[in-house]
Amino acid sequence: MSKLPPRQGAVALRYDPAKRQSPYVTAQGRGFLAERLIEEAKRHGIPIRENADLVQVLLQLDLGQEIPPALYNAVAEILIFVYRLNEEWKKSHVVRP
Repeated sequence: MSKLPPRQGAVALRYDPAKRQSPYVTAQGRGFLAERLIEEAKRHGIPIRENADLVQVLLQLDLGQEIPPALYNAVAEILIFVYRLNEEWKKSHVVRP
């Protein structure tokens, strides 16, 4: 039985426009730690978007650091992905009185 190689890295971002101007890094890791971050995200229902090139750039940032303007477009694509997932979830989980 072959096992997939461990991920090169994982980065968690948070965006709260009421508190910060840009999304910022809340967690990051490589190898085993990357796998644990992904496991925890899945366990808590947090959407995951894979983009190896972007992860490599984001791994260079410090925890708590806002993403630089040069990455706004790439991160905006992720935010759109998450927004669409949230909208789909809302449609399938309509609360009825």
